[in-house]
Amino acid sequence: MNQKAVFYHAGCPVCVSAEQEVAAALDRNRYTVETVHLGETKNRLREAEEAGVVSVPALVINGQAYHINYGAPLSALK
Repeated sequence: MNQKAVFYHAGCPVCVSAEQEVAAALDRNRYTVETVHLGETKNRLREAEEAGVVSVPALVINGQAYHINYGAPLSALK
């Protein structure tokens, strides 16, 4: 059974680069990766906050948020 990983981003160049490098590098035999563009799906901002995301891009695996570089705070997306 695969573990779920959620990659949150806002579509900025930093986020797109992180998606290409980090999210794509995850072992698909081990992880099911969902990509969430918070600029387009603002209804998922609360979910991201509850998962511990404070800035994007970020990857959440097993309830742990990993912040990648620093693109934008979630507050800028509200």
